Amino acid sequence: MRLPDAFLRRPLAHRGLHDRAGGVIENSLSAFDAAIAGGYGIELDVQISADGVPVVFHDATLDRVTAATGPVNARTARDLRSIALAGSDDRILPLRDVLDHVAGRVPVLVEIKDQTGRGDGPALDQAVGHVLRDAGVLVAVMSFNPAYIAALDWLRDVPRGITSGSADDYPSDLPDATRRSLARLEMFERSGANFLSHNHTDLQNTRVRALKSAGAHVLCWTIRSQAEADAALRVAENITFEGFTPA
Repeated sequence: MRLPDAFLRRPLAHRGLHDRAGGVIENSLSAFDAAIAGGYGIELDVQISADGVPVVFHDATLDRVTAATGPVNARTARDLRSIALAGSDDRILPLRDVLDHVAGRVPVLVEIKDQTGRGDGPALDQAVGHVLRDAGVLVAVMSFNPAYIAALDWLRDVPRGITSGSADDYPSDLPDATRRSLARLEMFERSGANFLSHNHTDLQNTRVRALKSAGAHVLCWTIRSQAEADAALRVAENITFEGFTPA
C-alpha cells in the first residue's frame, strides 16, 4: 500500500510535540495531544512488554524518562501503565490505547524498535501488526530492521517503510559489512517497503535518490531547525521534527 498524502502534507512530530522542560514528555498522550492541536502528524516508537503487548516507548530501558530502572520488556503492560513519565501525569501506554486516543485525527507513523539490530524479538512485529490491522485509523509502520517489515507482508492495508541512515546509525557491535549493507538500503525492495525515513544528514546518498526516482516516498529524521528543514526538503517529501516549530 502506498503512503497516503496525509503523511506528506504536514510535518511529523518526533515522539509527539514534546517539551520535557515544560512537563510534556516524549511518547506521551500529552505530547500527542500537543501535536494534534498544532495540526502535525505523529511519529512514535513501540517496544514490547513482558506479556507481549506493544507499548509506546523509545528506549530499551526505563531509566532516561522515568524514575524506574531496567528493561521495558521485563515489565508487563499493566506494570508499565503504573510508571509515570519523568514526573508527569502521563504513563507508558499500550499502542492500541494510544491509537484509540488519537482516533484518526492525524496520521500516525509507528516505528518498531529493534534495540539489537538483529531482530531478536520476532513477536514484536507481529504483535504490532495485529494492532495496526485492527486500528481503523490512518497509520503507517517502519523499522530500522528490514526483517520486521518483510515479515509484515500480510498487512495489506498499512503502508510499510524502512527507517534508514548512514552506517553510523546502526548498532556499533554489528559487523561492519552488515552496517554498510543496511546503510546502502539493499534490503529495501526485498522488505516490501514503499517508503523510507532517512537520516537528514545523508539525504544526498545516491541510493536514496535512486529509490525516490523509482517511486519510493522519502521522509527524513530528525530535523531540529528551520534551516535543516529547508535543506532536507530539497530531497525529502516530509520531515520528522522536534525542538522547534516548522514553517
